[in-house]
Amino acid sequence: MDSNFKKYIIFWLSQSVSQLGSSMTSFALILWAYTINGSALTVSLMSFCNYVPFIIISLFAGTFVDRYSKKKIMLLSDSVAAVCSIAVLLLIVFGLFRIWHIYLVNCIIGFMNAFQSPASSVVVRKIVPKEKLASVSGMNSFSGNLISVLSPMLAAFLFSVGGLKIILIVDLMSFIFAFCVLLFIMYIPEDFAINSKKKSAFFGCKEGFIFLKKNKGIFIIILTMALINFFSRLTYENILSPMILSRSGNNSVVLGIVNAVMGIGGIFGGIIVSFGKLSKDNIKMIYISAILSFLFGDLLMGVGRNTLLWSIAGLAASFPIPFINAGQNVILYKNVPEEIQGRVFAVRNAIQYSTIPVGIVLGGFLADYVFEPYMMSNGFFVQIFNFFVGSGSGSGMAVMFLCTGICGSLFSYFVYKNKEIRKLR
Repeated sequence: MDSNFKKYIIFWLSQSVSQLGSSMTSFALILWAYTINGSALTVSLMSFCNYVPFIIISLFAGTFVDRYSKKKIMLLSDSVAAVCSIAVLLLIVFGLFRIWHIYLVNCIIGFMNAFQSPASSVVVRKIVPKEKLASVSGMNSFSGNLISVLSPMLAAFLFSVGGLKIILIVDLMSFIFAFCVLLFIMYIPEDFAINSKKKSAFFGCKEGFIFLKKNKGIFIIILTMALINFFSRLTYENILSPMILSRSGNNSVVLGIVNAVMGIGGIFGGIIVSFGKLSKDNIKMIYISAILSFLFGDLLMGVGRNTLLWSIAGLAASFPIPFINAGQNVILYKNVPEEIQGRVFAVRNAIQYSTIPVGIVLGGFLADYVFEPYMMSNGFFVQIFNFFVGSGSGSGMAVMFLCTGICGSLFSYFVYKNKEIRKLR
């Protein structure tokens, strides 16, 4: 095994431990906030405050990333996140912690992630052999889904034992571990962009967009990922929980099972991407996986009315995601020149994640004020929808899953046939 790849595995493990600590803290803050006022809007605003600064700053972070040491950027970003955790811990100890503090902390973390994310992406290309890029994407999918399964369980247990304080302490310990690995073990070769110090952040943003304009196939892929993110936040990331709770008599055990199965699906997908033999046609891998996820995930989630069907739907929806991510990452690393990857990845992040806060807000609005009321009315299509999804509370949200399943799969199919993206491999 290549020595650099061995070091990357150590780096990946340390970052995964740190991400587990951060994810536990995020979940615990949701529990704390919901306990205080019982508002779902409060939880949505927490995510909103994290994504909006990330999206805005990502437009200008690329030049900074190409200009300075990626290792130092990552160390600084992690340190700021740790300082935020310490500040929250102190506020709790002195009884001064309020919900608006969470919004402020999430804004700061979102700001720093705008630099951390493209820096991390560039680092992967610098230390990982080309033939291992798809494997790395699979490893990230594996760890991300494993964290999504473990963090709620661990956070809920620790929250019941020692409250928010103990979780913050665990988070800080995981940060120290990851920080030491990055500082003392990881060597990251640096080749700063030539003449980049003479250029403004706005110029870097412009360069990223110019590259995407010239490379229409890559631009189309990024726009496609943005729409997939939109559909995901519109349904899965936004109304899945209230829909299942509404249709299962507020059975939190059923919701927990479905979420766990979704995470397991992503884990298995990540394992196959990491160690299996993948198709060399990355475009096919992206869009056929997306079509399968929408068709067998969203549609079955909408028509399902019991734990078994919802679990199968969650598995079908999450299993293809690592293949989508791997295909996209391999194409970007192969087609974007290394000296401008920071700028291009930063602009990619701004575009690709810009739809997430829109989906978060719009999904809740459509569920509460459009689809749920309509399914309780005598509308012309209500009887047709009832045949597929049933009736009662949650049926409107189930119809939303049908809509995203149909629209998402058709959209992915038509993009797959696009001549510009089929030139990429």
